[in-house]
Amino acid sequence: MDNEIQLISDGDGLAVIGNATDVDRFLVSEGLSSKDLGLQRLKSVFGTGAAAAQAGSEIAANSGRWVKLTPKSAALVKKYRLRESSKTGFSTGVLKGPKGQIKGFVEFAKAPRSFLTNPVVLASAAGIMAQLAMQQTMDEITDYLVTIDEKVDDVLRAQKDTALARMIGVGFVIEEAMTIREKRGRVDEITWSKVQTAPTTIAETQAYALRQLDAIAGKLEGKGKIGDLAATAKEAESMVREWLAVLARCFQLQDAMAVLELDRVLDASPEELDGHRLGLKAARQDRLEHISRSTERLVARMNAAAGTANTKVLLHPTKSPAVVQSSNHVVSGVHDFHGRLGIESGRQSSDARRWVEAAVEARDKALETGAKGVDAARNLGNETLDRASSVKGKLSIGIAERARRRRGHEEECHEEG
Repeated sequence: MDNEIQLISDGDGLAVIGNATDVDRFLVSEGLSSKDLGLQRLKSVFGTGAAAAQAGSEIAANSGRWVKLTPKSAALVKKYRLRESSKTGFSTGVLKGPKGQIKGFVEFAKAPRSFLTNPVVLASAAGIMAQLAMQQTMDEITDYLVTIDEKVDDVLRAQKDTALARMIGVGFVIEEAMTIREKRGRVDEITWSKVQTAPTTIAETQAYALRQLDAIAGKLEGKGKIGDLAATAKEAESMVREWLAVLARCFQLQDAMAVLELDRVLDASPEELDGHRLGLKAARQDRLEHISRSTERLVARMNAAAGTANTKVLLHPTKSPAVVQSSNHVVSGVHDFHGRLGIESGRQSSDARRWVEAAVEARDKALETGAKGVDAARNLGNETLDRASSVKGKLSIGIAERARRRRGHEEECHEEG
């Protein structure tokens, strides 16, 4: 039907499907940027015959766009009251808008007469959405590696570990497979045979990089002297950046492998696509949690080092701020790395206490202590003076009394004589 579009959300992205004009109208009205969903690739799930021909015509009549789920696009799920299916896990809804108007889409209660009501096709569409979400992350990781100007291959070549050396070759093979997929629109058996052993090498490299980050955190924990802590924190700046780059590359290649896997399953066993998609999603989440735990431990050690340095800034006016600066660089780098991979984390940096500030604080405390001492001395002096005055008064009275008695005695003696 004209002026109808269907929305499908899988929690990572939002698919907008319908007539090309209506889809564009909706995206403009909501101010959303999008990518082509690639519905043409779904033709393979129908096989051959009359049903396949009809499905092909329906696919040709519809346009599909994919929108990354952000706070803005996620609000549409609530705005249009998309209904979540407990069976599929998707949130779906059909919207209808009047002709010739950009705005005015409303929820349309009737079920759509569309190929998307087919569970296999809906699962296939979800598989494509998952691929687009992972490709989005891959692009962001590429930008990340350019931003930090870290040459991952150079880092890997500098290592003697055999698995790290193989990682460079694995990257070339996967990139070649992705290029063939882009040109052919599918992943055939020959292409898949070239890359199917790659995950083992990538996993070994990821594990090695995580161990390196854990080792850096351990070194920081063992340093008590501020000089040793400053040297270790400075060394951590460059080392952490390098190993984060390696982790990012590992994650990028793992997402690329998942994209290739989904295409292979779509081509060979489309009825198994949804189960495979869910399995890949769970495995990806496990990797993210593993990476998050390791990097958060590192952040905790860097923040602890900064805290220690701040308490010793008066005695070490140069090295203490250097520790805090190194800590902040590492924490900021981890935060940026988390953002590219979609890991939620809170950035916590420490402000270096300047020597002057610490000195002023120490002076103020000394003055405060001194002032209390002066007041105490003053009070003690006053009390002493009061006591002295009292004693002096008593002595004066005693002396005067003795003098008076002596004069009286002398006068009595004179009269008797």
